[in-house]
Amino acid sequence: MAERPYDVVLYGASGFVGKQTVQYFARHAAGGSLRWAIAGRNRQKLEAVKAEVGVDADVLVADSQDQEAIDRIVSQTRVILTTAGPFALYGDTLVDACVRFKTHYVDITGEVPWVKTLIDRYHAQAAADGTRIIPCCGFDSVPSDLGSYLMVRYLQQSLGTACADAKAYFQLFGGLNGGTLASAFNLLDSNTFAQLSDPFLLNPSHHHTQTEIDRNRDPLTPSFAPEVNTWVAPFFMGPVNTRIVRRSQALYEEWQEPYGPHFTYQEYFKFNEPLAWLQATGVTAGLGVFMGVFQQAQVRSLLQPLLPKPGQGPSEQTMNTGWFSCELIGTGTNGRKVRGLIRDQGDPGNRATVKFVCESALSLALQEDALPGGQSRGGILTPATGLGNVLVERLRQTGMVLDVWAV
Repeated sequence: MAERPYDVVLYGASGFVGKQTVQYFARHAAGGSLRWAIAGRNRQKLEAVKAEVGVDADVLVADSQDQEAIDRIVSQTRVILTTAGPFALYGDTLVDACVRFKTHYVDITGEVPWVKTLIDRYHAQAAADGTRIIPCCGFDSVPSDLGSYLMVRYLQQSLGTACADAKAYFQLFGGLNGGTLASAFNLLDSNTFAQLSDPFLLNPSHHHTQTEIDRNRDPLTPSFAPEVNTWVAPFFMGPVNTRIVRRSQALYEEWQEPYGPHFTYQEYFKFNEPLAWLQATGVTAGLGVFMGVFQQAQVRSLLQPLLPKPGQGPSEQTMNTGWFSCELIGTGTNGRKVRGLIRDQGDPGNRATVKFVCESALSLALQEDALPGGQSRGGILTPATGLGNVLVERLRQTGMVLDVWAV
């Protein structure tokens, strides 16, 4: 890649999460050799963020629908980090420019039908050019993807067995921001929502048997999980995260680094006693009601004034006191088991997401030579296939727990 003025450009920097990426870079990248800038569609708002954070960064302006202006920004940087969603509405021009200018890309989307369109349009060209386009680098879906990857490799390298099955059990506390809700509502309103029923939506095109499809369907009911000795419910982010993990498995299989024959992965919400059964049942029912209500535009219009709008989000106290925990259990083809834990302080939709996506961008900008597959690897990738152990180690250095051990 020819020399460019910037290593990373933060697009959408005046949004609720975008502003937090500026704060993160101000703490972790300012004063070093990294060259970075902030970007978005409104110069006044960007200048206000720059002044509030107190950072000396260039300001670049481009509306997401102005391809020529987006091209000017993308051509000046080695990496684009974008938090401007809904990505199905505002992300196409950025990805298109990144593929054409061979600029690496990360975002925080959870809109897997949109990711499918990126694969269909751009994977072949990005793979040929060694351009890493990596969506889903926030809480969707870094813990799931890196956690399953670490368990698989531990089973293979330390215990000498392939992985047959992996499960993740989530617990969390935090708040919602308006951008996340806007992305969810846009997905509900789109004609692509039904695609989420395909457990292999993001896999490279090949036939899956009905048995494989049935084994990988999303759980729909609460259940008792002996592995964690408590009741669990379907995890509301499972239909996103599981598709990313399965894409990682499929890509690594193409590269002759398979996870294991007939590998399966599922996710659950975990509840502690007392009354774990009641909590699991209540959350499952509540999720069903939520989906039913918010798919009805008229009912949603009555409730939306009560919800955070784009640019709004939880308080600093909520974000700082939030947390998440992802417990993982992997089973080898020989029956050996491993456990994993990914855990951090800070609410998952904001603090953790910002850390994930910023460290993903810094991985691309500062450690490109050490990334999985070397400089030649490209395509519409996942955190595990595009960033792998480089991101794992960077996150550990921030104080996040990412551990795997034999049982």
